[in-house]
Amino acid sequence: PETEIVAVAHAAGVDFLLKGAKDENGNKYEDIVERLALGGVRFEVCEITLRERSLSKQQFVDYVKFVPSGVVEVTRLQQREGYAYLKP
Repeated sequence: PETEIVAVAHAAGVDFLLKGAKDENGNKYEDIVERLALGGVRFEVCEITLRERSLSKQQFVDYVKFVPSGVVEVTRLQQREGYAYLKP
């Protein structure tokens, strides 16, 4: 309950945060993201990825925050805020 979780997404990793995205069983990722966000999980998307893939912020679910660079954000969280980096 005390753990803070931040999911920083970039490149193809942002796809599950797009509106209407579904898993292989047809379940909307948005429902899962909403539940996690309401439970305190933060979802951040790399703006470099948006530019490289010609995506707009409006294409993403409501619970997403945007950061200038996903890699820099992960580094900042580790070095300045003491977060651990876990990659699925």
